[in-house]
Amino acid sequence: MPGILLGDVFPNFEADTTIGKIKFHDFLGDSWGVLFSHPRDYTPVCTTELGQAAKLSDEFKERDVKMIALSVDSVEDHRGWTKDIMAYNQEDPGCPFPFPIIADDKRELAVKLGMLDPDERDKDGVPLTARCVFVIGPDKKMKLSILYPATTGRNFNELLRVIDSLQLTAKNRVATPVDWKPGDRVMVLPNVPEAEASTLFPAGVYTKELPSGKKYLRYTPQP
Repeated sequence: MPGILLGDVFPNFEADTTIGKIKFHDFLGDSWGVLFSHPRDYTPVCTTELGQAAKLSDEFKERDVKMIALSVDSVEDHRGWTKDIMAYNQEDPGCPFPFPIIADDKRELAVKLGMLDPDERDKDGVPLTARCVFVIGPDKKMKLSILYPATTGRNFNELLRVIDSLQLTAKNRVATPVDWKPGDRVMVLPNVPEAEASTLFPAGVYTKELPSGKKYLRYTPQP
C-alpha cells in the first residue's frame, strides 16, 4: 500500500458519497472505521460482497465500527446499484442501505490509497479498483489492511473476527493465536515479565512445556 503503513494516520480525505459530501475523520468521529473498495457498480462479486456487508451491518455497529464503501462510479450509479443489492438480499423495496458508498469516478482516491489492480481492467483498458480493506482505529491510525484481487470476494465474517482481535488487543497486553475466535483463550505477550503476568491476568496463566525449555507459549482466558 504505497504511502500508508500500519500505524500511520489515515488520510482525512473529502469525498462525495450516497449520504452527501463527507470529510473522513469527521465521518468516523470517535468510532472505529472500516473502508472497503469495489472494482465497479453493477458487477456480480461486488454485489454479493455489499449484500453480505449490509446483512452484517448491525454486527459492525455493535462493535462501534462505522462502515463505508468505495467504488469507481457516480453517486447516482451507487444509489441505483444499492436497490439491486437490497433485492439480492431479499429486502423490501425502499429499505434503506445501511452505510454510505464513496463516488470515486475519477479514481483519485483509488490512486491515492493504492487501490488499483494492474491485472484487472475494464472494457476501456483502465485498471479496476482492487478489493482493499482498511480498518482505522479511534485515533485515526490504520490498524489493518488487506488487499484482494478484483477476482476474489472477501469474507466479512473474517473481517469481524479480525476487528474483535484488534479491539481486544488494543486494551489488553495479549495476542490472539491462529484461528482464534471470541471467547477462546489468548496468548500473553512475550514482553510481559512472568511476575507481572500473574497480576495482569488473575484468571491464571498456563505455560506450555516445550523441548527448548523456553517459556514463550503462555495462554490465559480472554480478558
